[in-house]
Amino acid sequence: MRRYRIPKIRMPRFTHHIFVCCNQREPGHSRGCCDQEGSESLRNLFKAEVARRGLKSCVRANKSGCLDQCELGPTVVIYPQEIWYGGVQAKDVSRIIEETVIGGRILEDLRIDDSLLNTKGGRLLRDGQLPKAGGERRTS
Repeated sequence: MRRYRIPKIRMPRFTHHIFVCCNQREPGHSRGCCDQEGSESLRNLFKAEVARRGLKSCVRANKSGCLDQCELGPTVVIYPQEIWYGGVQAKDVSRIIEETVIGGRILEDLRIDDSLLNTKGGRLLRDGQLPKAGGERRTS
């Protein structure tokens, strides 16, 4: 059998990975739920908008499990820019693609403030508990 080398082909890197929380919880859960219907409709809208704008080679829209920002959801995070958006609705999808992905601008009306990340929607701060590395809590 004759061996041959396969040339290395470098795939272009994605400029943006959009992670859309599609986690489900039972109705009435105290933390809420990012995908009540379980249809992944928000993620599907992002995928469709990326395709419509011809961005599939550089932008990827993926579903994710729980991003642990449930109280602020539906939640979307864009990497590598580390932009967290909360309360995202279908009407926001084209604006996020246009303004953030293409235009490089952060939408302040959707942005989850860094001080609220990993605080159970601010509940840990209100209860006098601050986030600590490793997921532990400490009291102030």
